[in-house]
Amino acid sequence: MTPAAADRTRLPPEDVFAAGERNHHISNTAYPIAHDLTWRPYRVARAEQRAVVERAWSGIDDLCLYAHIPFCEVRCSFCEYTVVGQKELEHTEAYMDRLEQELELYRPIVSGTLHGFDIGGGTPSFVDARRITRLVEKVHGMFRLAPPDPARMHPSGYGISIETTPKLAAADRDKLRAYRAAGIARISMGIQVIQPDLLRVLNRSENGVEQHSRAVENIRAAGFERLNVDVMYGFADQSLESWRATLAHAIALGPEYITLYRMRYKLTRISHQANRVQLEAVRAQAALSKQMLGEAGYTARPGKNTYSRLPEAGTSEYLTRRVVEGMPYLGVGLGAQSFTHTTISYGDGSVGKNLPPYFRSVDAGRLPLQDLYELPATQMMAKFVAVAFYFGEIDRAAFHAKFGVSVDDAFPDEVAFVKARGLMVDDGRTLGLTAEGARHFNGVIALFFAPSVQRYLVERDPEQAEDMHRNRKLALTVAAE
Repeated sequence: MTPAAADRTRLPPEDVFAAGERNHHISNTAYPIAHDLTWRPYRVARAEQRAVVERAWSGIDDLCLYAHIPFCEVRCSFCEYTVVGQKELEHTEAYMDRLEQELELYRPIVSGTLHGFDIGGGTPSFVDARRITRLVEKVHGMFRLAPPDPARMHPSGYGISIETTPKLAAADRDKLRAYRAAGIARISMGIQVIQPDLLRVLNRSENGVEQHSRAVENIRAAGFERLNVDVMYGFADQSLESWRATLAHAIALGPEYITLYRMRYKLTRISHQANRVQLEAVRAQAALSKQMLGEAGYTARPGKNTYSRLPEAGTSEYLTRRVVEGMPYLGVGLGAQSFTHTTISYGDGSVGKNLPPYFRSVDAGRLPLQDLYELPATQMMAKFVAVAFYFGEIDRAAFHAKFGVSVDDAFPDEVAFVKARGLMVDDGRTLGLTAEGARHFNGVIALFFAPSVQRYLVERDPEQAEDMHRNRKLALTVAAE
């Protein structure tokens, strides 16, 4: 794919770095930014989608899989993901039927060896456990499963991870046992924060601390030995002391892994609060996290957001292969994203967050794609690096294997910039963030964005621009074309 004019000339690293710092609440791993503008030249017309998808998946033998289950009892105010409304909660059975039908639509297109399978949401544990078991069985009937490989960061080879909430895990031990019996070995539970007034703002009061201990007890009783707990920082009304209390609480629950998510605001109900978040306050919260987790035996290299007390990455097999290698992944379901070597796509209905478009496409035997983008290398490289920054480093061999060029040749000025300023260090295997680089995460990551996205950041004034809602309206318009 030939890049559009806006993606042919990179901007000066000094300008981009400053713009990333200035727009710190949107310059992060959620790439791209303003995709309705920056990716519009690469959008594939619906009539051409299937041919492009078939071409993109041709020759791919190693992949991961993500199944999106969009149901939640309530929508948390911080949620940027595709979650359907209350009126659609009764359609879980019909949705799971369509999810299986979508897999059948991909059967003649996508095949090979599956290295990881994540079941996410929404809240996948909202649906009946028998449907999760049936989904796993169907997936296992479609793909070869990767054998154990002790040389990898996850010695277990192929694995499945699922998400839950404290409320659901505390209420239904039998459901958790069914997951474990189905072969799911890793479970992730979001506690996010424990500050009562912030929980109310976030529309999450029903998942407060009174649920957490019982939830962990049930998870352990069901046989899970790999538990991740998610916590969140960077909210407008979150004090350093309240964050300290959340971290201490998460540590006390004794999970194998703790993942830190900085609030990203894009496409959320509280996006208007973004400009109230001060960068120095966020940095203080990040520094406190590293200190407290390190003292408790959880480790992570600079910039990595999952801390593990075991000698492994701590993330699911699906995410680990995505982050380190940029492994292609197929996403099925309403809000799913798929990623190949040349394309990125989003499921039908994901922008509007409603089921009917997805149902109509599957029922018509059409790949349920709302948006499909056939992207030039500069955009695919940017996506690769944005995801790699979950671990705070770029794997040199994986980058070269995927793009046929070294990261130094792809980003010569940017690599020179980060090395000269002590923001990243080269150990021969990876180009990784230093402690100083992690502190300036938002500026460093912007250096690897495609030129059109960099220009958007450089020209954007965070003090004046309240463009997240505008961009969502533009995206809805593009999706309807």
